[in-house]
Amino acid sequence: MTNPMDDAVVSMEQVGGRTLRTAAWRLDMPSDHLPILFFNGIGANIEAVAPLAAALPERGFIMFDMPGVGESPDPLVPYNPFTMSWTAAQLLDKFGLDEVDVMGVSWGGAMAQHFALQHPGRTRRLTLIATTPGMLMVPGNPAAFTKMADPRRYVDPEFMAKHFKTLYGGMVESAGQDHKQSHISRLKPPSPRGYVYQLMCMLGWTSLPALPFMSKETLIMMGDEDQIVPLINGKILAAMIPNSRLLTFAGGGHLFLLTHADESVAAIREFLDAPETGKEAGRTAAA
Repeated sequence: MTNPMDDAVVSMEQVGGRTLRTAAWRLDMPSDHLPILFFNGIGANIEAVAPLAAALPERGFIMFDMPGVGESPDPLVPYNPFTMSWTAAQLLDKFGLDEVDVMGVSWGGAMAQHFALQHPGRTRRLTLIATTPGMLMVPGNPAAFTKMADPRRYVDPEFMAKHFKTLYGGMVESAGQDHKQSHISRLKPPSPRGYVYQLMCMLGWTSLPALPFMSKETLIMMGDEDQIVPLINGKILAAMIPNSRLLTFAGGGHLFLLTHADESVAAIREFLDAPETGKEAGRTAAA
């Protein structure tokens, strides 16, 4: 099986007073498509979502390990969505990227919302995957949260395999054992400080008051069997964001990007490749 990291250019970048391990795919390749800026889930390293970058070979892709996650050094001081969005914008500057399509999964979906609100001039379209409007969310299965908080899910493959369905719900069996083990093998444990600071980042944060002012075309993707982020959260996002549509994956858990990979990639590609609306075209011409 091909390693999706083989085509990535991995570097340690100094941005915003932080050192971030960054992976970039195809940014030097001529393309008719904007690159994707991706925000990952809590505690998740670049490798966890690398297959998605590999599945979209027609466009550039950039993401980074949060401080204390993957191979990014521990954060010295706490951060919040504003400072990390500013840091991400500086990272785009470093790679010469003026405008991107923004995407995020779970915790990273909240970051993606904040980035699009804070940097609307750099965001064309927004894709939100298995995510919420922040603290004002409808909570998931308590059993799933208990297992998520257990650090063994990162360091003990047997624990992760045993509780995979509780953690991620949905049709995990449909992906096949090889896919499940492949996902587990790509995870790297965050440092204790990195994990705590990432949890602290979103304390008290919600996008709800700002969402009616979100002008970006937005695709919201949810699984109807998600144990961590129930579908109702996607319905709330869709009701609050004016130019949005909700796509639900039947039998999809929190990791439907894994279990429903082909359908997910097709939906993302269809959304990003759709003709620009009049508002988008007018903004592009003005720029």
